[in-house]
Amino acid sequence: MDEHGSENTVPLIRQQIGFVNLAVKYLTCVGLSMQEDSPQLHHQHTSPHERRAIRDNIYKNKRCRMETCFDFSRCQSGFRVYIYPPQRGDEISETYQKILSSIRESRFHTTDPSRACLFILAVDTLDRDQLSTLYVQNVRSRIHSLPTWNDGRNHLIFNLYSGTWPDYTEDLGFEVGQSMLAKASADVVNFRPNFDISIPLFSKDHPLKGGPTGYLAVNDASPSRKYQLVFKGKRYLTGIGSETRNALYHIHNGEDVILLTTCKHGKDWEKHKDSRCDRDNEDYSK
Repeated sequence: MDEHGSENTVPLIRQQIGFVNLAVKYLTCVGLSMQEDSPQLHHQHTSPHERRAIRDNIYKNKRCRMETCFDFSRCQSGFRVYIYPPQRGDEISETYQKILSSIRESRFHTTDPSRACLFILAVDTLDRDQLSTLYVQNVRSRIHSLPTWNDGRNHLIFNLYSGTWPDYTEDLGFEVGQSMLAKASADVVNFRPNFDISIPLFSKDHPLKGGPTGYLAVNDASPSRKYQLVFKGKRYLTGIGSETRNALYHIHNGEDVILLTTCKHGKDWEKHKDSRCDRDNEDYSK
């Protein structure tokens, strides 16, 4: 190992960053050259070549690992997480605010950037779908102007949605550099093992807390739980994700496995309507 830290430091920092991951997964459960923000997607389908070009531009550091793109020397005095202060006029979604709050309330949070091992953006990067009302403009210039950005080294970026209908390519509208990416629905082509973090796609209604700060209310799933699996969402009649979601009805039994989907997605969903849509839409609306 080089001057960034000893070999034994790597698993320790991974474990501690894992805490931040868990805090986001459960929101304490209890207690990223393209012109900025101008992906050439919008409503048209993109070719495999275009999708590959987008990926190659955004994920330039595909070989990043903790040993190569993380400065362990910043963590020698302990694992501390710093959240950048928001800028005037920043609009932060309720979901991202929950993530930031869960970190601020943890014992790892610091308000001193000189003590930080890990940096978290105040810019809301959760929703990078240009059609969304929550899409934040000028992210690239904003993060590159941060005094400690350093091409993203020792930064963790959160993202739940990327690209736009109908292809949903992993276009964030900015380069992640050497930052770690905690992302939902990550593509295996872009995912950097032992560096990026795969997180669930959770609802904005997910509670910030479910018990006393720092303690799990329940360690195991309740044996008396009525439902084993529940999903409710759009079915995607065409495009990425359609093959999987169109097959969900096979395991829906209406008892302990409840999978409700609607065909009503996009402006021309009725052009792709199939024989199950009427029933699916009806069940979804109940």
